Order: sequence, then structure tokens, then C-alpha cells
Amino acid sequence: MSVSYSVVSIGTLSRNRFWNENQARRPAHATTTLLRDGNQTILVDPGLPGEVLAHRLDERTGLTPDQIDVVFLTTFRPVHRRALPLFEKATWLMHGPEIEAMRAHLTEMIERARTEPDEIVRLVREERTLLERFRPADDRITPNVHLFPTPGITPGSAALLVPLPMRTLVIAGDAVVTQDYYEAGRVFEQVADVELARESLTELVEIADEIIPGHDNIFRVMGR
Repeated sequence: MSVSYSVVSIGTLSRNRFWNENQARRPAHATTTLLRDGNQTILVDPGLPGEVLAHRLDERTGLTPDQIDVVFLTTFRPVHRRALPLFEKATWLMHGPEIEAMRAHLTEMIERARTEPDEIVRLVREERTLLERFRPADDRITPNVHLFPTPGITPGSAALLVPLPMRTLVIAGDAVVTQDYYEAGRVFEQVADVELARESLTELVEIADEIIPGHDNIFRVMGR
């Protein structure tokens, strides 16, 4: 049985350098995708606010948040996870190295924040509590949905690779931030390691026939 997919919500950047935008114009949010592999439902990067995403999920798939089995984040960046509280019944997954890197980062922030106002310390502790809910994803999320590490975007970011009849779909996260960035061969400005991010982009494009980028609609890889 092959996997089916639906783009639940098309993401956007707060500013798009390809549109000559030099300052934030809009709230950024990630593209959200639903995968169905047999009876399993996987929601990738629920970036919109909860109430909005619940409506989009219904409009695009007919599902409610309680019917989602797995939530997968390509990265722990906040714009990829605003609607997480909707999915209390789901299993939350991320690439193991992303969990470890974010845990170390948040622990360091808590140590540094001891002299900061209590509100800042509280917010950082809430982030760490949220992170502890995540489980490391296996190399296969389901029998037909594979983890595809994309180091460089963040320390442990990862895409999902989905074999479909006659083509391969990659849900790229910020490894391919928009179609404009892909066509220009550019990685996102906000990456942890530019060289690693470029290598991840090259590997991803060599494999994919179709890409769902981090903040844009699905597109076909040129020449495929």
C-alpha cells in the first residue's frame, strides 16, 4: 500500500529576500503536511496557531486533532510547532540529534538566565518541558516513511522521504525553504552551519522528484 499525502497549510516566511523584503512583513509559519501510511496518520510541522490549524486540518483532510497518530517536527524551531498542544493524544517525534542539541541549548540557557527576570526563566523551562515530551524518531517512521537527516539547518534537523508510485517525495523542512531558494541553489540565511546545509540541500535534490519545502507549496524538481 502506498502513502498518500495532503498539504494542510502552505507556510510562509516573515520576509522573503526574493521579494525584496528587508524586514518582517508577516508572521512566519511552516508548511504543514499530512501523511497516511495504511492506518497511520503523521502530521509534519504544525506551524499555525492551534485554532487555525484545526480548521485547516478539517478543511483539507476531514480529520480532527485526536485522529493524528504521530506529530513529526523537522526542527524544534517555534514556527514549526505552534499547534503542538492540539495533539496531546499523538506521539511526538524528532530526529534524536535535534532533541539532544536542543536539550543542551535549553539547559545552557537556564543556567545563563539565573540573573534574568523570573518570566524569562519560566519560559525557557517550559520549552525544555515541551522538548522532553519528544521521542527520537526511528529511521522509519512507518513502513513507507523514512527519516532523511539534513544537518546544518539546525544541529539535528531532518526531512522525511516518502517513496510513491513512479516518484519520490521529500518533506524537506528548512533544508529547502521555498521554491525560489531551491531554484537559486541557496540555503536559508538562518542555518546553523552553511556548508553542512549546502551538502544537505544537494543530497536532497539528488533524491527527490517532488519537494514540500519548509515555507512554500509543493513543487517538482527540475528535470525530473
